[in-house]
Amino acid sequence: MRARLTDMNRTVVVEPTGEHATIDTALARDAIAGLLDADPDVRRRVAELVQLEPERVAPPVLYALSEVLLDQGRPADAAFWFYAGQVRARFDARRCTDATAAAAVDALNQRFGGPINRFAFTDPERLRRTVIRAVAWDRRTQHAYDHRWIALHGMGAYLGSDGPLSVPEGEWDALAARTRAEYLEGLRTALRAIPHPR
Repeated sequence: MRARLTDMNRTVVVEPTGEHATIDTALARDAIAGLLDADPDVRRRVAELVQLEPERVAPPVLYALSEVLLDQGRPADAAFWFYAGQVRARFDARRCTDATAAAAVDALNQRFGGPINRFAFTDPERLRRTVIRAVAWDRRTQHAYDHRWIALHGMGAYLGSDGPLSVPEGEWDALAARTRAEYLEGLRTALRAIPHPR
């Protein structure tokens, strides 16, 4: 995947080098293109395919899937996949050695999060159940995609980097557990902030 830097109405294409050049985003790229296609039949078919093997796609695909499901009138399913994608994206950001790559999570949240959160926060109990289900799905479901996708969104993709793109694999289980725990704590904090009717 080529990195793009847009500045002052011009796009500069940067070819990844080193380990960045080995990151496999082909499936994610194709799936996102299908999910964002102008043809609703294409979006529907790709959404069905993604849901058959969601463990194979990088988190941005799950975010895009949430938009398709919302457009199909399936907001509860959309929220589940949005939150599943969000927890996975946060974990991928944590295991990436380029801290600037975490901005990709914020960009995905801004692009896809508004309509999902407006729906989800109308029913705090449903939101709680959905997030718990998404975290449980993440815990039991293999991450069968190239987790380094996020490194293509950091400054290292543009400037180059000498070191590995990920922290040592021996640290991943602890990082995943911490990410899930903090995600659930964030949910509890958000739920406490919702005004309760009297």
